[in-house]
Amino acid sequence: MRKIPPLAAVRVFEAAARHENFTAAAQELGMTQAAVSHQIRLIETHLGQQLFRRERQRVVLTDAARRAAANLGKGLDMIEAAFAEMRADDEGTLTISTTPTFANAWLAWRIGRFQMCYPDIAVRLLMQEGLADFAGDGIDVAVRSGYGPWPDLATHRLMEQDFTPMCSPAFLAAQGGQILAEDLLRLPLISPHDPSWACWLQQAGLTRADEASLQGMRMDSQANEGHAAMAGQGVAMLTPFFWHQDMAEKRLVQLFPQVSSLGMAYWIAYPDHRRRSRKIRRFCEWLLAEIGTFKQPS
Repeated sequence: MRKIPPLAAVRVFEAAARHENFTAAAQELGMTQAAVSHQIRLIETHLGQQLFRRERQRVVLTDAARRAAANLGKGLDMIEAAFAEMRADDEGTLTISTTPTFANAWLAWRIGRFQMCYPDIAVRLLMQEGLADFAGDGIDVAVRSGYGPWPDLATHRLMEQDFTPMCSPAFLAAQGGQILAEDLLRLPLISPHDPSWACWLQQAGLTRADEASLQGMRMDSQANEGHAAMAGQGVAMLTPFFWHQDMAEKRLVQLFPQVSSLGMAYWIAYPDHRRRSRKIRRFCEWLLAEIGTFKQPS
């Protein structure tokens, strides 16, 4: 038989320890401050030791309680994850959060292959630019760009996020069939405020280039930037991996051999305590293999 305090009291202690404030814990749990104090006393009686010290009208964890609280938080995460996995696996749905660029330019064209491999797993695809709220939005796995890795998340590096200027064949023809690096300082650019422009131009030797001197429209994602470039709206700074098919089919032209990077990459990320989730593991294995195959030279 396990010799642990009542789980209701443990949950209250974890919240009170995280906030080091009984009032804040009560608000989070929908309880009164008196009820929180009562649950803390139950654990102190069970253990025979004090959990909090009162100092200048505030409560402070004892050293032993602080160590225990850290482990309790992880334990409650695992309990929550166990029940979440039961619900999710019963539903058989994998919720993927990804950026509009990764979804529109690459993943949406291939996700059907994953479902053919695992017909018992339905896929829900969310396109979001910001950080993924795994618990709040019911997200199983996210694909994001950044420097990574991130605390409390299991991550797998997919590919480097590099970039180079591209435009449509018609736009290139309108410039006489050739665009030099210095020409970019006078041509309409797509999202010239993006740091990738300054990085690429400086590496091309145009050290006098800065954001204020560059002209063009601002857009909110590389997916939109690529389509604007295909429509002849200007020159966009794009990641070749995403636009391989459009270049092959002559909708986009890569203007220069130089490809630059800010050191960022695309990653798969999911809560560390969900490493054993069957559907997450299968999706990660499939995505890593699919990208590896795609990146191999034909």
